[in-house]
Amino acid sequence: MRVVGFLFLLIIVLYLILLPTLGYKGEIGDPDAELQKINDHQKKFQISIGLALIHNVIVITLTIMLFVIFGPPDNIILGIVWTIFRIGEGLILSYNDKNYGGLLNIARKYSDTSGSEKTSLSNLVFTFTKTRSSRFALAMICWSIGTLAFSIVLITDGVIPPFIGWLGIVASILIGFGNGIKFIKPNIKDSKVLKVLFLIGGLVAILFEVVLGGWLLFF
Repeated sequence: MRVVGFLFLLIIVLYLILLPTLGYKGEIGDPDAELQKINDHQKKFQISIGLALIHNVIVITLTIMLFVIFGPPDNIILGIVWTIFRIGEGLILSYNDKNYGGLLNIARKYSDTSGSEKTSLSNLVFTFTKTRSSRFALAMICWSIGTLAFSIVLITDGVIPPFIGWLGIVASILIGFGNGIKFIKPNIKDSKVLKVLFLIGGLVAILFEVVLGGWLLFF
């Protein structure tokens, strides 16, 4: 249990603290500025990709550990659901981050070119960003379904305080709904309502994983 709690907290530290510190971005606003930044800080970018992939491996490892601890025999169906979708999330994120790492080569070319070729590389990154954003939304939908199934188990199993499971249910509904809209209609991602939904859902999700990780680690 303590190892599982530690991994929950490690995921939070990696994704919310270490990766942003190294310049890792979930969304790329200005392709030109991003390419220049990557080229100027190539080592940091490479480290961020390595840590992102480690984060994804931990997600998959944690999922399997949770299935072993909470799954069979009483929660086998819900266990299979959360295992399939959380592993799916980890695999999608890994594919996304592998492709994101490819921006380093583009950034190197970008710094050595000018004119139309530079514009072409910038447009390529813009297209890549849209595709990456859609894949990330799909990964978060997988997170939501997996977390919903796991949270139901937390409430019914009785090992963990039920309020933690309810936090997971609220977070999974908010994030799943928001990313479902984003996946189907990517052009409305700048909607103020959607931004508020993501903000609230994200905060509840962080609270859920921090409280759960802390409880498993210390209690």
